[in-house]
Amino acid sequence: MDKEFTERELDRIIEMAWEDRTPFEAIEFQFGVTEADVIKIMQKEMKPSSFRMWRKRVQGRSTKHRKLSKDSMKKFKSSRQKQITHNKISKR
Repeated sequence: MDKEFTERELDRIIEMAWEDRTPFEAIEFQFGVTEADVIKIMQKEMKPSSFRMWRKRVQGRSTKHRKLSKDSMKKFKSSRQKQITHNKISKR
């Protein structure tokens, strides 16, 4: 892991790593860090007891590992999310 992250980016990576339904591939897609790098970040930024609890929680979890998840879960956005057309923000 050669890249330096801002505090905001680190917070987001940690938040995504804690989320049950966010696969490591989504973190890699957004920030360019592998699962091993995420583990190193979590170990560096968290208390040892919190890190152990997180590792126990995500190991082998099908929703965190794309290769273990169902085909229907292999997308990065909610099925209810609206499509963005022409990148315009609607006026309210």
